[in-house]
Amino acid sequence: MSDLTKLTLAEARDALRKGETTSVALTEACLAEIEGAGALNAFVHHTPEIALEHAKAADERIAGGDAPAMCGMPLGIKDLFCTRGVPSQAASHILNGFRPEYESTVTQNLWDAGAVMLGKLNMDEFAMGSSNETSTYGNAVNPWRRGNDDAQLTPGGSSGGSAAAVAADLCLAATGTDTGGSIRQPAAFTGIVGLKPTYGRCSRWGVVAFASSLDQAGPMTKTVRDAAIMLGAMAGHDPKDSTSADLAVPDFEAAITGDIRGKKIGIPKEYRMEGMPAEIEKLWADGADMLRDAGAEIVDISLPHTKYALPAYYVIAPAEASSNLARYDGVRYGHRAKLAQGDGIVQMYEKTRAEGFGPEVQRRVMIGTYVLSAGFYDAYYNRARKVRTLIKRDFETVFADGIDAILTPATPSAAFGLGEMAEADPVQMYLNDVFTVTVNLAGLPGIAVPAGLDGQGLPLGLQLIGRPWEEGDLLNTAEVMERAASFVSSPSKWW
Repeated sequence: MSDLTKLTLAEARDALRKGETTSVALTEACLAEIEGAGALNAFVHHTPEIALEHAKAADERIAGGDAPAMCGMPLGIKDLFCTRGVPSQAASHILNGFRPEYESTVTQNLWDAGAVMLGKLNMDEFAMGSSNETSTYGNAVNPWRRGNDDAQLTPGGSSGGSAAAVAADLCLAATGTDTGGSIRQPAAFTGIVGLKPTYGRCSRWGVVAFASSLDQAGPMTKTVRDAAIMLGAMAGHDPKDSTSADLAVPDFEAAITGDIRGKKIGIPKEYRMEGMPAEIEKLWADGADMLRDAGAEIVDISLPHTKYALPAYYVIAPAEASSNLARYDGVRYGHRAKLAQGDGIVQMYEKTRAEGFGPEVQRRVMIGTYVLSAGFYDAYYNRARKVRTLIKRDFETVFADGIDAILTPATPSAAFGLGEMAEADPVQMYLNDVFTVTVNLAGLPGIAVPAGLDGQGLPLGLQLIGRPWEEGDLLNTAEVMERAASFVSSPSKWW
């Protein structure tokens, strides 16, 4: 078969079962693509030996006739997931040389299902960023270009390497994590599908923590059906994670029936932001029309506390980050600063953290420490937690009124140029998360689906937000929209 790397997971699964190709052939094709895509800087740790070992084992399993859907699928793994014996740095200098002796639960679930690890993917440092410009490995680059413009664009963040790798057909799918939109925003910027499951659906054990009450792993894939297939392998109860839900994993793919007649889709008025580009406005209206044409009822709804979501998020997330990142001190693993004569342990901590953390991580750690300090705890952190409760209640009220899913834009714009926002006021960068953070604050499932191109030929995505634990229903609605949008564009190869 030609163009093996362009296959979706569903197509590759069928081809493997029919004997039309092998996992080794798929893996070798992906490794060749990765080798030639250095300009994208998507893969930062290469594991070809592990990949071929996994692929050979998968082929034997498939030949035995007892292979799960993900068996033999070559994947990229975000550098936030700990992988045994393979560098797992969270794109931070402070974790230089760290090779864990254990496997994250999500990646272990994937290997148990027969998936193949091609290597580790670039990301924003400790998942803190919306453009993949805070990485110790340098910027990941979006495979898409604006018309005939050669300017390098962001693939989004923090799962920028994952998005770029899937969009450029370097792997069949990738893992991502989403704390405030880090799966959905890069998926929208690169024309792929990104699913953030309900908080607790996928284990956080072995995933380097950013903000523990918000972080959630999920799949980044070429199609909605692929997201369903991959989530089925990633998800599951994990006693090692106290926030992991003890729920059976349903057959998400079987939930995709293509029938959404009678479903109620909410359009929140608060998401009509001032200054929203006309292209985003039109895309949103078109998405509503697609779902209406498929038999859904479109209902205007209100989520009144939406305007407080971004400020609440940027208090809660840095507060949790400052606590989680306290463990990186140069004592047991990772980078340790060189000390001068007479330096003690306090100087070692200070120098190590100053050298090891990048500017954005330092900024968020300082904000987090400030809002947790004695004089400001109630004024900032406690108030933000109360706002979070109100945001969650907004969604509960809407779902109690019979709404099945909520349709919103995924991002306030198409991908912007690398360097265009990095030097600006950091708040401008934080505004990229305006449509996505509410989903994390409320612990809901959300999915970004490519739905069109802007005037410069860049992909734009729409977001669907679902009821808690009803990813199957959400995926079904998303697949209907995906089919109606019939987004088949792909980036022209320049790398």
